[in-house]
Order: sequence, then structure tokens, then C-alpha cells
Amino acid sequence: MNFDDVIARYLAAWNERDPQRRRAAVDDLWTEDGTYTDPLAAAAGRDAIDATISAVQGKFPDFTFRPGPTADSHHNIGRFTWELGPEGGAAVVVGFDVAVLDESGRIKDVLGFLDKIPG
Repeated sequence: MNFDDVIARYLAAWNERDPQRRRAAVDDLWTEDGTYTDPLAAAAGRDAIDATISAVQGKFPDFTFRPGPTADSHHNIGRFTWELGPEGGAAVVVGFDVAVLDESGRIKDVLGFLDKIPG
């Protein structure tokens, strides 16, 4: 499995503003019972994950996610950094995620950490 592809699709899902296309991306990328957990959110299942992404987009309507400088994987586990900020501008939020994939390459779990958040 190509973990770089999973990261690209994951960030694309977080950036997708069209609700139907975003939901299709979530359905394609996550297992049915997938989870997402960070210091500010805990989501179980595709409905909750989609709602979490929508809420983040509502809080940061003009920002986009982009990959950070670190990505590493082994077996079915990957870790990567990401940044959130205005297109072409400095990152306002910086995070570090660990993703666990199932045998088909879909995301089972994401554990997120926030390294930089606005005051």
C-alpha cells in the first residue's frame, strides 16, 4: 500500500468543501467503523468523521490543509505532519497524525496531535 497516496487523499477529504464530494471521499477512504481522535474531537464512524471535517471547515473557512515536512510508515501504520492556513500563507495550525489502515488500505483509526493552535 502507498501511504503517500493515503495522506494525499486524507488531506483532500479535509479540504473538500462540497458536502457530497467530501462525504464520498470519507466513504472511500475510511472503514465504516473508523475513528478520528484529537485533543478537540472524538469521532466514531463515517457520519461523525464527516461532521468533524465540516465543523473544522466552518471554523477555518478560508484555510486549506497541506502536508507538513514529516511522513513515515511501516506495516499498516503511518505518521505524518500537516499544516492548516491560508493558501500560500503561513500555517496557523500545525498537527501530527498517526493513521492505522486495515488490510485493504482504508483508514481504521487516526490519532491526532495539535502542535500549534491559535490563541
